[in-house]
Amino acid sequence: MSRSLLIGAALTSVFTAAALLSFLWTPYDVTVLSIPDRLQGPSATHWLGTDHFGRDIFSMIMVGARTSLAVALVAVTIGLILGVPLGLAAAARKGSWLDEIIMRGNDIIFSFPLLVLAILLTAVLGPSATNAIIAFGIFNIPVFARIVRSGALSLWSREFIMAARVAGKGTTRISFEHILPNVANLMVVQGTVQFSLGIQVEAALSFVGLGAQPPTPSWGRMLADAQTMVAIAPHMALVPGLAILLTVLGLNLMGDGLRDMLDPRIRVERA
Repeated sequence: MSRSLLIGAALTSVFTAAALLSFLWTPYDVTVLSIPDRLQGPSATHWLGTDHFGRDIFSMIMVGARTSLAVALVAVTIGLILGVPLGLAAAARKGSWLDEIIMRGNDIIFSFPLLVLAILLTAVLGPSATNAIIAFGIFNIPVFARIVRSGALSLWSREFIMAARVAGKGTTRISFEHILPNVANLMVVQGTVQFSLGIQVEAALSFVGLGAQPPTPSWGRMLADAQTMVAIAPHMALVPGLAILLTVLGLNLMGDGLRDMLDPRIRVERA
């Protein structure tokens, strides 16, 4: 197992554990304001300090992890559920009208930069974590459709697929029984990449007020609140910024490690 995978899995596990633990316990209630305790630095009482409303930043980071991971996870799941069948269908009928419709639809979505598309949809539908999930989920559909189609096209001419055809299996059955398991490694690696991107998108939308809404803590909104406090309380910006950085770094390292482990060509080269 590669060092990248171990480090990435460790970082990701820390924030995942914090998010899960926040359902049961946090040091302080993140919805309770304590003005006398505002803008305190890190201490034994408040490990990462307090914000401009006196809320415990460590507790907010825990609950914010829950928000960010939930948005990214559901959005990636939407992309997998809808994008994978489209990619399989397009590869199975390469050059047909169905393939053209699917790929041109992908091109239309890709013509919008991700953040522009997300901001557009959340501005139309209204600011909320649910609409952030919808926006990023729509963008994930063509991502997974393209990568699955690309991997599947290289398999349709292989001998074991021809043998399945001779055995009387139909296109749909071959796609799910033989093609899908052989492109699963591509989906896993791309899933970690999209997961880390989802963390950034949720933070960006919350930063501009289009993501999770108060009183739900969000790392992006914590950064937005810290803009005017950097000179007197730098920990307000430093802590959520580091949380985003370490989570994204962990997911990217884990994706690199999974790619190295699942791709036989890389294993042979390194051997």
